[in-house]
Amino acid sequence: MVRTAVALTYALLAIARPVGAYRGARGGQPAARVVARARAAPAAIANKNVEQTVDTSRERIMTFAYDDEADARAGVRRRKGTGKGMGGLELESDEYDTIVIGSGVGGLACGALSAKYGDRTLVLEAHVKPGGSAHTFTRVHEGGEYSFEVGPSIFEGLHAPSINPLRMIIDILGEDLPAKTYSGIGYWTPDGFWRFPIGSREAFEATLLEQCGADGPLAISQWNALRARLKTLSGSTQAVSLLNLRQDAGFLATTAGSLPYVAAHPDIFGDLGMLFDSLHKVVDEHVTVPFLRNFIDTMCIFCGFPAKGAMTAHMLYILERFFEPEAAFSVPLGGTCQIADALVRGLRRHGGTLQLNAHVERVLVEGGRAAGVVLRNGRTLRARKAVVSNLTPFDTAKLLRARAAGAPPADADADAPPAAPAVGAPFSPEPAPAEALPDAVREWASQLGKLPRHGAIMHLFVAIDASGLDLSHLRGDCAHLVVQDWARSLQDSQNLCSFFIPSLIDPSVCPAGTHVIHVYSSGGEPYEPWEALDSDDERYEAYKRERAEVLWRAVERAIPDVRQRALFDVIGSPLAHEAFLRRDRGTYGMAWAAGSAAPYAGMLRHVLPFPFPDMKTPLDGLVRCGDSCFPGIGTPSAAASGAIAASSLQPVGKHMAMLREAAAHRSGVYKFLDPGPLGSAYELLTAPLTPSAELRGH
Repeated sequence: MVRTAVALTYALLAIARPVGAYRGARGGQPAARVVARARAAPAAIANKNVEQTVDTSRERIMTFAYDDEADARAGVRRRKGTGKGMGGLELESDEYDTIVIGSGVGGLACGALSAKYGDRTLVLEAHVKPGGSAHTFTRVHEGGEYSFEVGPSIFEGLHAPSINPLRMIIDILGEDLPAKTYSGIGYWTPDGFWRFPIGSREAFEATLLEQCGADGPLAISQWNALRARLKTLSGSTQAVSLLNLRQDAGFLATTAGSLPYVAAHPDIFGDLGMLFDSLHKVVDEHVTVPFLRNFIDTMCIFCGFPAKGAMTAHMLYILERFFEPEAAFSVPLGGTCQIADALVRGLRRHGGTLQLNAHVERVLVEGGRAAGVVLRNGRTLRARKAVVSNLTPFDTAKLLRARAAGAPPADADADAPPAAPAVGAPFSPEPAPAEALPDAVREWASQLGKLPRHGAIMHLFVAIDASGLDLSHLRGDCAHLVVQDWARSLQDSQNLCSFFIPSLIDPSVCPAGTHVIHVYSSGGEPYEPWEALDSDDERYEAYKRERAEVLWRAVERAIPDVRQRALFDVIGSPLAHEAFLRRDRGTYGMAWAAGSAAPYAGMLRHVLPFPFPDMKTPLDGLVRCGDSCFPGIGTPSAAASGAIAASSLQPVGKHMAMLREAAAHRSGVYKFLDPGPLGSAYELLTAPLTPSAELRGH
């Protein structure tokens, strides 16, 4: 999580638009033969995606590469998700101020805050449920209902007002998120079990002494040296928030509240390069104890990379927040879907609309700008201000590729029924071709589809009989990490995985006397072996069982007889991850390693190693949000990106008013959001320049 220095630098990077180059059966074909078959595919050979998973030594960084444009030309199929995607005919209007594509946490945050700002806002979701990864699914077994998480599960600071951007947005919207807390993460490693305690510096140092043996004092010394080296940057976490950011000159006003901190710590500017650089460089300077290095790598891996490849900025929130007495991990009561539900309530409270089962076929381009969207059912919806894509860059690019009249979209349902005429808009089963994209936009869309990405994720969902089961050794901790081999990459999906047992503290998610467990791999599962299989093929079922074996073994570390206790299980493959979450090839997200600037990263990409593509695009009226742009992967980061997108579409005066309203929150936690008197002065200077010209709408 990133604050003052990142905020100020990112605003500089973002002022100018980027330009120029910017399923349960057993048996079947052995997995080795499936992989061999996948390797025969030209794309796999060219990109070495499968090959890199054979040698997964600790020092290797794993990323995956595809050419989505070539796939489009070849007519590569994509897995359909739930529903027909034909919703939207019942919408009462064809015109909105802001249209958001995708109801992931970033899209919902953008839509809800846009509505709070007063925009007529529509959020479109292809799935039959909102929330993206932050939703749950249920299974009924012998009359009992079991609810499973499908995505993120480790949260800090959601149970009460905090500096977590997601919680801040929920409070700004006037909503609440009931949650219970727990105080540690269990680690199951080749060296045995240990526990990371949150909320106490002393408890963590005691853990270092216990786990590092003779090196314990050295580990404490090195940990404190690392904290001291990053103290100035870490301290900035409460000087300014990600919610203060916007992508135009108005950032001078909205971030002015941070200037006293910057003035008192001028050395912060000397660390800007390090902020965006790979964390392993500063870790290598201060940390040698293996246990501590391993811990740092696991704390970083949730952003997709270990310390080598992760931004230094990703560690700041942990260093600053996790050791404060009030810090605690949170479990939303009723499941992760409650996060999405809170944002949806905020959207509707302020007059916004959510439309489910509505698949966007393409972005409508008119006069060289994004003018709205065309739905799968043929209905055209127009956006006066902007279209915001909460999709991955790979999926966003697909919506910009013009297609010939009558050609079906790449992921259209073969059995989709013909659509009825849209309300207030003429309908044609063969819509006119999209307007030709400007050269710069076409090049941008082409490059997006080739950016490196993380692999996919394997899931195992298990319901167990808890009769006579003693889990006291877990100490009430719901989240656990399992590492098979420290010598192998933590990105290897057959090495690192996590399991989550929410029913330990939220019994509402399953019947009494049972538990539900979600086990998931790191985002390094290669897609090619799966792409070669059909979901109704017995080889697919066999391969699922084989690849999920490591997930079963992970839970067995804590519950040795888990298989005997299992009432039922569901295995989620990359194909399911792709279909239900609408993420190309089931990817965990974009994988631009820190230390070099990503394409389209803004003005200073050749000066600072900024590893995120810009939220703006070369197409006027099109903005992106979500985990594939600043500030990156993770639910709080995705929420923050939605807030930045929403604020960038508003005059700076509206943004300032929202910040001051939040600063007056009864908790008193958000006072630092207020830009202060200096912010008011800058507001007068920058107001005529906001929002930036390409986002001012029609």
